[in-house]
Amino acid sequence: MPERPRRARLRSLLFAPASRPDVLAKLPRSGPDGVVLDLEDAVPAAGKADARVHARDVGARLATEHPDLGVFVRVNAVPTEWFDDDLRALTPAHTGVVVPKVETAMQVDDTARRLGDLGLERTEIVAGIETVLGVEQVRELLIPPVTAVYFGAEDYVADLGGVRTESNAEVLYARSRVALAARIAGVHALDQVVTGFGDDDRFLSDAAQGRALGYRGKLCIHPSQVPLANGAFSPSAEEVERARRLVAAYDEASARGEAAIAFEGQMVDEPLARQARAVLAAADDTSA
Repeated sequence: MPERPRRARLRSLLFAPASRPDVLAKLPRSGPDGVVLDLEDAVPAAGKADARVHARDVGARLATEHPDLGVFVRVNAVPTEWFDDDLRALTPAHTGVVVPKVETAMQVDDTARRLGDLGLERTEIVAGIETVLGVEQVRELLIPPVTAVYFGAEDYVADLGGVRTESNAEVLYARSRVALAARIAGVHALDQVVTGFGDDDRFLSDAAQGRALGYRGKLCIHPSQVPLANGAFSPSAEEVERARRLVAAYDEASARGEAAIAFEGQMVDEPLARQARAVLAAADDTSA
């Protein structure tokens, strides 16, 4: 499945209200791969105009001072009265725009068209899938120029009328569906937030679930979550070393015409070798 061009890594995407320029300026300190200057839920209606100014000015400064940092702006949803003005807060220095609650392909097309009208054709689009309709339609939503997608569990459960639990059972189907669609589309999948930012164990457990489902990174709502996300979505040294041994042993056996081998007490064939190669590729991404 060929992937469209995207950032080499986006293990952590740290959100902060665009209404707080003092907070925005400090975002790079925790070492996220990307930051999001949020104009949506984190900013009340009366504060959105000033927040746009901060998103434009502070965002451009962050992009200049931290060239390896992904700098995104989350706008309000396409149908809202604020969407057009929010897009005007973007500059060519920004990496991309985060569009929440995407539900139709027309909304993606509309975003791309309006960015083009503003001379921002190269701006990446991160699609937020966080409603029942968005989950149901997700395969049709991950179209160019979308380069990444996130699953928003809290909004999804609210829209569903369900009950949020620590088990994540109520979002397993939707969470898996978004990850599957991202893989088919060749876009980067970002996992749900953990709202309890003081519970490291919960975050790590949730991140491990997300990685197992195929996510490549995680949304963060507090700087303390960033190093946890970076670690959770980077192969450990032990994983990398075992993958190297496995690939070497399997390639040697394949050269002899063998399709399956016994490796450290495990039967290994091409699917397991492919998983090991993916670990090595992820290690290369995170060391870039």
